[in-house]
Amino acid sequence: MAIHEECGIFGVHGSDFCASDVYYGLFSLQHRGQESCGIATNDDASIECVKGMGLVSDVLSSDKIKNLKGNIAIGHVRYSTAGGSVAENAQPIVTQYSKGTLSIAHNGNLTNANELKAELEDRGAIFHSTTDSEVIAYLIAQKRSCNPSVEEAVKEVMGIIKGGYALLVMSPRKLIAARDPFGLKPLVMGKLDDAIIFCSETCALEAVGAEFIRDVNPGEIVIVENGNIRSIDSGIGRPMKKCVFEYIYFARPDSVLDGISVAEARREAGRILARKHPCDCDIVIGVPESGIDAALGFADESGITYEKGFVKNTYVGRTFIKPSQEQRQQAVKIKLNPIAAVVNGKRVVMVDDSIVRGNTIANQVNMLRASGATEVHVRISSPPFMHPCYYGTDVPDEDNLIACKHTIPEICDIIGADSLGYLEPEDLNDMLGGDNFRHCDACFTGIYPER
Repeated sequence: MAIHEECGIFGVHGSDFCASDVYYGLFSLQHRGQESCGIATNDDASIECVKGMGLVSDVLSSDKIKNLKGNIAIGHVRYSTAGGSVAENAQPIVTQYSKGTLSIAHNGNLTNANELKAELEDRGAIFHSTTDSEVIAYLIAQKRSCNPSVEEAVKEVMGIIKGGYALLVMSPRKLIAARDPFGLKPLVMGKLDDAIIFCSETCALEAVGAEFIRDVNPGEIVIVENGNIRSIDSGIGRPMKKCVFEYIYFARPDSVLDGISVAEARREAGRILARKHPCDCDIVIGVPESGIDAALGFADESGITYEKGFVKNTYVGRTFIKPSQEQRQQAVKIKLNPIAAVVNGKRVVMVDDSIVRGNTIANQVNMLRASGATEVHVRISSPPFMHPCYYGTDVPDEDNLIACKHTIPEICDIIGADSLGYLEPEDLNDMLGGDNFRHCDACFTGIYPER
């Protein structure tokens, strides 16, 4: 699996421990981004921000958290889909402008960011980062000067920007949450005592003991001020097209997004795979983490015993930064290793969430064979990747997608498997409980919501 996580956002209004709440919320969203993180707090219109490169536990020490005062805060964990992995691109972004100060945290990608940035630069704007998030911050600050409120500025900006986004905006008195017109990016709302929380997934609400209220609707703007909640319609909302890959890979399995359990969606994907691509094997194993629930579903449907076939070392850093191919391969073995006692002498069904270039899964098949598996049958709980994503999912261009160059039998040979089975695009609707195709599957079909 070479697809990387998106970003995660968490915001709270009305808490006496807002920095601590955001800290624990970001911890639970760490799977969505490990490159950088940060928290900005609002103490009587004075905004303080701590951010940097690294994991939440590395960047946000207890001493730094204690020094962040106020009762409004937003936080961010980042994986770079637009802009490089450098400190300047860490969020939240804090902007000083004619009306005061605002801070934003953003998950997603704008498809017209370059065009908007060029227009702003022509008017004299100076950018300090290469993220489209800073473009959003500049636009909101600009529109605020000719609008009566920050939320009206956000509304006007939503009519200008295109793409997928979940957005938190913190002004001196307000916390504003906004979701893109198709609902491509998840955004949920919860309550903790008298505090209101917005975040990327329900697992983050549970991490701080908050109660789920509802999902923010596509194109909706929710404003929290002085404990009161208001909602306005941006006027650009469209029929929902939530990102299907949230359910296949991104989201934590204990999250529920737009009314659908992530864990159950993955199990159903496994059940569909077992019906469509049965095989005579001894055990079913899943590639941690997102392949495990699909493997359990495959085992449920097929009657083949599920076994834990891999051990994942979660303390190993990212493997692609190793300087040589030999070192990268060694790092892969350290990060994920078969349990020989489980697979030795067995015909194995290995379930994973996707194949991008094919290198990683070929290594996994080879490791299983080296550990004594007599057969390795690969099942993938998504369709073949055929197209890039423009909305914040790091899917490479078509030149780097193995399914664009090879047939499924050819891919099977390349990765060294005995058989290979994918889901088909139409299976995704059943995976999501028959959601009437209220999801975006453009990376599989090439049918983009905006096109």
